[in-house]
Amino acid sequence: MIQYLTVKNLLRTGAVFCFLLGLAGTKGYAQFSGPALTVSANVNRPLVPTTDPAILFPANREMRLFPGDQIAVHLFGSTDYTPVVRVSMDGSVQLPLIGKAQVKDLTISEAEKLIADELIAAGMYRNPQVNLQVMDAPNQVATVTGEGHAVVPVVGQRHLFDVLAAAGGLPPLASHTLIIHRLGLEQPIVLDLGNDPMKSDLIDIPIFPGDTVVLSRAGAVYMLGAFKKVGAIPLQDNAPLTLIKAASVAEGPGWEGKWKDLRLIRTVGGDRKVIQLNLNRILDGKDPDPVLQSEDIVLLPSNAIKSAIKSGGLGTVVGLASILAVSLRSN
Repeated sequence: MIQYLTVKNLLRTGAVFCFLLGLAGTKGYAQFSGPALTVSANVNRPLVPTTDPAILFPANREMRLFPGDQIAVHLFGSTDYTPVVRVSMDGSVQLPLIGKAQVKDLTISEAEKLIADELIAAGMYRNPQVNLQVMDAPNQVATVTGEGHAVVPVVGQRHLFDVLAAAGGLPPLASHTLIIHRLGLEQPIVLDLGNDPMKSDLIDIPIFPGDTVVLSRAGAVYMLGAFKKVGAIPLQDNAPLTLIKAASVAEGPGWEGKWKDLRLIRTVGGDRKVIQLNLNRILDGKDPDPVLQSEDIVLLPSNAIKSAIKSGGLGTVVGLASILAVSLRSN
């Protein structure tokens, strides 16, 4: 009789463990369909940096006039013609003997030549030597836009890192690829800040009044669930971020995670899609390692039984062992 009860208890205990194992492998949600994991060739494709030294480090670049600038006009050898005028919002100045002259975006030397030509055309002077002096320049600024927002005065010679520091530094989610729009250039300047401080002098280019520095958003992917470290991972333009790389940054999946039930949540247009992935097959090279896109959410669900054991620690395991021992000894 005792032997029969013992066998009966063993069968009962085995059935309980089979039930628990069944719970561990049970899916907790309905199957979702999502977009294909193939990624467009344009995803995370870096912009081509500007390398022309004549563009990055122009020699003897003169100051240009902007609306709001106040200038004093002097003629060599003449003390009668010394007007002080301010550039109007339409970029012009009103000068004696000449009238209206358009000087917006002209360099100092270009504006001097323009005024001299106008004086000659008016029949007032034969060969005037014009000299301009900037008295006030409230709009001699560079603009930082995008992820950062600032208007930085550019007085004298300033460089990119000076302007970024004055704008509050590079935001955490800003791309390391900067775009600078500059007057007189048909194409914007593209700079890759990189990660090597030894090469910083190659990208710390001069910044001039009128420059617009665009800090684009690098984007991020979000690791949630049973990863050892959850949170946002910024994307960088110079290297695509795959799922395995992201899992590595998140310090790997936890023991309690459902490795075969990983979910990639991606926004396509205005719709949010859920893609089911098998992390084991990806690690084994049996499935492709997808390239993640900005705003992707990677969710690793937890196994309820394993989570309970992990949260309870060793005490939970000892408790289960004690219950099993009592069950085996009972009649």
